[in-house]
Amino acid sequence: MVGNLKISPLAPSGGFPELPIIKGIRFASGAAGVKYKGRNDVMLAEISAGAAIAGVFTRSTTRAAPVLDCQAKLGSISDPEKGFAILVNSGNANAFTGKNGVEAVEAVTKGVAEALSIPQAHVYSSSTGVIGEPLPYDRITSSLAKLSRALSEDGIADAARAIMTTDTFAKGAAATVEIEGRKISIAGIAKGSGMIAPDMATMLVYIFTDAKIQTKDLQELVSDLNEDTFNAITVDSDTSTSDSLIAVATGASDVDASANADFATALRDVMLDLAHQVVRDGEGATKFVEIAVTGAANDADAKTVAMACANSPLVKTAIAGEDANWGRIVMAVGKSGAQADRDKLSIAFGDITVAENGWRALGYSEEVASAYMKNEHIQITVDLGIGSGSKTVWTCDLTHGYIEINADYRS
Repeated sequence: MVGNLKISPLAPSGGFPELPIIKGIRFASGAAGVKYKGRNDVMLAEISAGAAIAGVFTRSTTRAAPVLDCQAKLGSISDPEKGFAILVNSGNANAFTGKNGVEAVEAVTKGVAEALSIPQAHVYSSSTGVIGEPLPYDRITSSLAKLSRALSEDGIADAARAIMTTDTFAKGAAATVEIEGRKISIAGIAKGSGMIAPDMATMLVYIFTDAKIQTKDLQELVSDLNEDTFNAITVDSDTSTSDSLIAVATGASDVDASANADFATALRDVMLDLAHQVVRDGEGATKFVEIAVTGAANDADAKTVAMACANSPLVKTAIAGEDANWGRIVMAVGKSGAQADRDKLSIAFGDITVAENGWRALGYSEEVASAYMKNEHIQITVDLGIGSGSKTVWTCDLTHGYIEINADYRS
């Protein structure tokens, strides 16, 4: 039980994973009392000088003040001899807060800069929680001295817990890769449960590696990998004002990972693992759903169809009710706006073909299809039969639990 929320039945077994220590990064977390009582709600990450920092952020037109500040700072280095920092609070999104939002970011980043003796331009901040309420930033700034004294290389697990809102479990993932016999480590944490949709899907992600890589190369890699990981998930079709992904490469391993395919694969694995955990913690979720679209006119059309299925309340509630109602997939394909031909369309649930060539499959068994829908992991394949475009996305079902959580969110 987390707060008054039961841990998602789709949570990874074994709890929070053991993540490697990333040299050049130290973490601290604490209870600032931004909204929650009796739990940590702020985390600080101190980053060594010389690190490369990349990021992708929500494309919402109502972006929160911290997002705008991070975007403005990304790629700038005021003093190459000085380090960086990330400060995150939960409980309040500092979004749609006008002048107060700007003041809050200014106060928090200035406070961190003074506490760690680094330039303010090197401090990135994120906020997650309720939208439209002024952030009581003085509670955060008054906790900075204690946080800076508590910084530790092994504090990443507590940091992951401090950034949770309606999450039912802390999310972490790691990978290691060898380049010419020398090891690189990657560790990432994320939070997200509701208000999750592509467009740099309330979701926060922080990934750290000791790889040596130029900022430009890291930015290009993260932006590219994001499209098939965090931009390929949805819980409820709602894009947050606060979504942020920040990736940090300290270079402490002294192993050059620029243009290295193995490093790119390992980083993708971490990003996809965290993205899947966000879906598995979807508010009220009981089913983890993979939707693969093939045979589209192009990849863009394939994604359009996949997201139309993944975001359809009718499709998602059918999955929640373990109803093999493949007609709702037909509906979603048709409404998507992508090029499609009714008479070439095929649909499968797992390895069970339920419809093909625009018609119910020969030998279709409602009993067999319904039995498949009782699984926790549901795979739906849609083949449009008109081209070579393809895309896979991930979502969850839509249950009464989602309504209950969001109806009471501000209570």
